[in-house]
Amino acid sequence: MAQHSYGIDIGTSNFKLFSVTNKKMINEKNIIAIKNKSEIYSFGDPAFEMYEKAPSNIDVSFPVKFGVIADIKNMGTLFECFVQKVNGQNNGGDFCIAVPTDVTEVEKRAFYDLIAESRIKSKRINVVEKPIADAVGVGLDVESPKGKLIIDIGADTTEISVISLGGIVLSKIIKTGGNKLDDTICNIVRKQHNLIIGSRTAEQLKINLADATNSGEAVHVAYGRNIVTGLPAMRDISSELIYQAIQECLRSIMDSIKVILERTPPELSADIIEAGAYLTGGSALIKNLDALITQETGLKVNICDAPAESAIRGLAQIVSNDKLQGLMYVPREKQYND
Repeated sequence: MAQHSYGIDIGTSNFKLFSVTNKKMINEKNIIAIKNKSEIYSFGDPAFEMYEKAPSNIDVSFPVKFGVIADIKNMGTLFECFVQKVNGQNNGGDFCIAVPTDVTEVEKRAFYDLIAESRIKSKRINVVEKPIADAVGVGLDVESPKGKLIIDIGADTTEISVISLGGIVLSKIIKTGGNKLDDTICNIVRKQHNLIIGSRTAEQLKINLADATNSGEAVHVAYGRNIVTGLPAMRDISSELIYQAIQECLRSIMDSIKVILERTPPELSADIIEAGAYLTGGSALIKNLDALITQETGLKVNICDAPAESAIRGLAQIVSNDKLQGLMYVPREKQYND
């Protein structure tokens, strides 16, 4: 690809972008704050600080839902802002985008059109299946015939994929991820303690207390509003309560992993038994999640450093290495129209 090349992972929660030109990578919240319906007030991490705190004239929103673009206008604005932030200008170049596998061609093309229709003059636009980018970022040889099981637990979705020979053999996306865990934590804290908390507080409870096997005891303070009195209040939240909140979601993920394994061809199953599963995505950091997967499937589980950034690390290698550029392609409907 050309020197001005970018790898982009547009996640539900975080936007990651890598520039080949200056080797700079950004990983910020995929969120934008719009003031008075038209003015860009803030974006990225600074905008996230305003989430659930802004007055009515400032709309703070995530433009991606369940792994696909829900608000194309705001996502286009965010894309331009992030490119300018990483490169200092809006010059064009070649782009490679990670896309979910188990979505429609129309949804995949939306990622392509996001860049093609932006004010940034793009030369070439390609996409890569996200499990392939994850595998490259983990350090696997994706073009070998050995089968690999990639489990990517993101903000809104979990994608479970078996890959071999540079392609996807099986893939399944379920609408369960970190945000669903946060919602269940909000609900159980409200039910058990009469305390209304926000999603950011729930996320902190998840980070500090969530344990997939309930192996220990811990307590964390949560602040919110008392349902009965309507006044600000605080409660001590136990790890046992958080375990009760998240276990149904974790069960759904375990069941989906088993479904994929049941459908995997025997020869690929042998490879997976030998190498184990590879766990990526931000929610891969839930304590003892790897132990739970091993308990349920018998597979060893490999967790890489900074699992939330495995896909963008893979894209960085793909756009920088000529030998890996065969993993990229143009979305099918775009090919037909051309």
